[in-house]
Amino acid sequence: MKTTFPLTAGIVVVLCTNLVLVWAKYPAAEVQKSSEYSRPRGDSLQQQIVSKECEELDSLKAGNLELFGNLLADDAVFVDAQGPASKAQVVKNVAEFRLLEYSMEDVRFVPVSAESGLITYKATEKGVSHGREFATQVYISAVWTRHGGKWICLFSQETAAK
Repeated sequence: MKTTFPLTAGIVVVLCTNLVLVWAKYPAAEVQKSSEYSRPRGDSLQQQIVSKECEELDSLKAGNLELFGNLLADDAVFVDAQGPASKAQVVKNVAEFRLLEYSMEDVRFVPVSAESGLITYKATEKGVSHGREFATQVYISAVWTRHGGKWICLFSQETAAK
């Protein structure tokens, strides 16, 4: 028990530090003052974030790279089996990627602040990547925040489902 406490405390400190850095860069007070966005009534934070995640996936289905790029924070980080990637790297890579269909199941939500949240879900996807058809199941997690009156994705990670 004595040896796990320092490790657990260290993990908690790292997680809290990362959340503070996100809040410092994208403060909720700044976002709430924006007149560009008016939250629809009865639309929960979870529903809004899931809707934006679907919009991101739909942009990959439609091949709309401009919309896809506009949904990502300039300093966003994406992680998959190849490791971390920047927004520029991801946008470049999806130029040869097209979703044909997708589904989301077991969607879970954790609010991070009044203007941001984390979602996780299992995605079943079919598509074409660099000329090759694929069908896969992946677990995805993404952090979304409202900044400057619009929703942006700060972080996303995909893990192959077994």
